[in-house]
Formats: sequence, structure tokens, C-alpha cells
Amino acid sequence: MKKIQKPWIKIKETIEQEDYNLINKLQEQCIRNDQTTLKLELDYKLGAISKNDKISCIQKLNEFMYYDGQEIIGYIGICGFGVLGSPIEVNGMVHPAYRGQGVFRMLSELVISEWKRRNLKSMLLLCDRKSSSGQAFIKESGAQYKYSEYEMYLKENNLESFQRQECGITLRKATNEDAYEIARQNIIYFNNKDSKSNLKDGDSDIISTETEVNIPNKDMILPEEEEKRGMTIYLAQKDEKIIGKVHIQLISRIGGIYGLGVLPEHRGKGFGREILIMAIEKLKEENAMEIMLQVATENSNALNLYSSCGFKEISTVDYYEITSQ
Repeated sequence: MKKIQKPWIKIKETIEQEDYNLINKLQEQCIRNDQTTLKLELDYKLGAISKNDKISCIQKLNEFMYYDGQEIIGYIGICGFGVLGSPIEVNGMVHPAYRGQGVFRMLSELVISEWKRRNLKSMLLLCDRKSSSGQAFIKESGAQYKYSEYEMYLKENNLESFQRQECGITLRKATNEDAYEIARQNIIYFNNKDSKSNLKDGDSDIISTETEVNIPNKDMILPEEEEKRGMTIYLAQKDEKIIGKVHIQLISRIGGIYGLGVLPEHRGKGFGREILIMAIEKLKEENAMEIMLQVATENSNALNLYSSCGFKEISTVDYYEITSQ
């Protein structure tokens, strides 16, 4: 263990290229040492502020960095993806040689203070199931287990092995005018109980294409802004009707597939598989070397779909929730 000589903490709203480089180097050290997964969303965060954007003053504290002199030895980041009713997500790490000296504890206390300052109802702590130190910290924090996600990678590289149904589905790139539809579908697919209270038709378990949902503008994802950050959202259409959606991202030649869903009245027809294959093809066209996705462990239908298309489980990330008193 290395003793900390010159400790100091940097706190920022966003990360810039210099921060990214240092945090990413620390991430690589931790992954190599621990053989675990970290979900820091660094590439997404780096793209969050375009070259023309300017921040006049700090609005929210999201980046917490602990230094020993010029070396970054600890980091915790806050992520919020703009989905209605979603809590913030928190993930972090400490350099293997500097553990056991209260670095993570101090950073986590600052994060909790920021969470309380925002007056949010809950916060999610993320941890790889194989991380014994992370799991021990979360247990001590009193956070309650919420759910788990598998991180899966595509092992089948030959797209010709996939049998397309050619069922007339097309993918249309979403625009800002589609923000409401994307937010509405997120509520349907991800079954957020807090969001469900905003449904005009009550608390029905199945929401149809016609169901209207009260969604404040501030809770909507703007597709054109997301694309600037590297995340492209597509709406799936058949016979000019929207039947679902998918989000794709390409970072350092690793493609990601997120937010895939088919509206309830169009399920059971193989459309989900078709949308998935089309998303894979788009990433392959952009020269993705690997393709990954994340799926809730209890979502058996999605797991079966992804497995049948060649995706294999690589790691399991557990989500724990802290709620305000």
C-alpha cells in the first residue's frame, strides 16, 4: 500500500479531455487488477458538452476526483440519463495501491451531500458482483438491492448466420420532435413505477400505443442532442406506424445497443429480433469490432432473444438503492 502524501480533491460539473485521460487510465488499472466491470460512462460524459457549449456557472456536481499530488487515485461519477423518474446512478473506483485509506469513503460522502442537495428521492449504487470490496462497501452503506444487469457481448461475428424475416420494418433516425414518443416508450419498456403514476389511464400494466402520458419537457431526451454525444436513437416503423425503438452507440470501435423495445401490441411477431439484427448491421457498417448490450437479469424474453443472436454474458452489475428519509 502506498501512503497518500499530498491529498486534494477536484469537483466538477463535467469532465474535459484531460480529466477523461486520467480517469480512463485509472479505470484500466482497476479493471486489470480486479478483473471486474466498471460502468462509468466516461465517453458519454465527454461528449455531453460540445465545443460550442459554454457553462456559465456550476449547476450540478457530477465528477469527484481524489488526487495524491498530480496522480489521480480515486474517482466517483454521477450519471443521469434524463429518463422520467429515474434516480441518479453512481459508480467509482480507487487505485489498488491506495485502498484502505478512506479515499472512497470521503468521495462517497461528497456524492451523498450532492444527492441530498438535489432533493432527489433515490440514488443507485452500481457494483460488479465479483467486486468483494465494492460489495462490502455497499453492504455497510445500508443500500438495498434493487436489480441486476448482465453485460453481454456478441460472439458471433458472421452476420450472414442471422436469418432475417424481411418483415417490412425500417429504422428512422429520431429527431427532437420524437422526444415525447421516446420518453413514453421508455416508461412502457422499463416499467418505472414512479413514472407510471403520471399515466392518464391509471396504473394499467400494459400501455398501448394510444395511451397518453404526462411527461414534463425537462424529463425528455432530445435525440439530436444525444447524437452529438455519440448516441443515435432510431424509431422502428412498419407500414409507416411506429412499433418500437433502439439506441446505438459506437465508442473506440466498440458498439453498444441500448433501449431496445417493441410496443406491447406488436410483440410476438419476431419484430424485436429484426430490430436487434438491424442495429447490429448498422454498427458493423460503422466498423464496430465488438458489440455489447446490457439487459436486466430477470428479463427472460430479452435474454433469450440476445442469446439466440450470439450474445454471451460477460459480467453482472448489481444495482443498490439508497432512498431519502
